[in-house]
Amino acid sequence: MDAGAPRPYMPPMTPAQRRLIVPLAALGLSLLLLVATAWITVFNPRSGGGDQRGAGAVGGPFMLVDHNGKAISDSDLRGQPFIVFFGFTHCPDICPATLMEVSQALEALGPQAKISALFVTVDPERDTAAILKDYVSNFDSRITGVTGSRDLINAMARAYRAYWRKVPGEGDNYTMDHSTVVYLMNKRGGFINALNMQRPAKEIAAEIRPHL
Repeated sequence: MDAGAPRPYMPPMTPAQRRLIVPLAALGLSLLLLVATAWITVFNPRSGGGDQRGAGAVGGPFMLVDHNGKAISDSDLRGQPFIVFFGFTHCPDICPATLMEVSQALEALGPQAKISALFVTVDPERDTAAILKDYVSNFDSRITGVTGSRDLINAMARAYRAYWRKVPGEGDNYTMDHSTVVYLMNKRGGFINALNMQRPAKEIAAEIRPHL
């Protein structure tokens, strides 16, 4: 605005308006802190985590099929911690890279470590049990491929707050867009933390080991 131009008229605030400024500002700050805290606690892979952290917000019962064609549910995993990752076998890079990182972390824990990992497909229309079995054979034997009906896969994805979306390609081809969170769950099926996989395998294993 030109220094010589007249300033627009701003009517003075009423006493009632002035009294509202501080409460509204405090409310806005509280909401901002609430959102930031929720994100850090549940989805920030660098947060420290704890045995009960986010347990009511992430995870829950499921009933699906493993890569051997057998029923698998959350109750089958009770008694030992487990890892969950959502992806699909046609994934060109992120899924195989993440599963390799999970494998390296499991290997760093040692063969005696009582822990399992689930690779849950978000593309059950293509990822049958047989296809998943062949796919996960490339990784640590404690990784189990999991599939099921579209409805049951969607229900588990919602419980874990995992995102997925079908992306059309040429003709009948398509790919899947999906979240890449690696969930660490405790022996009771409660959420511990989202693992930061951008670290050496020994560091990831050190984070998991206290929960074995």
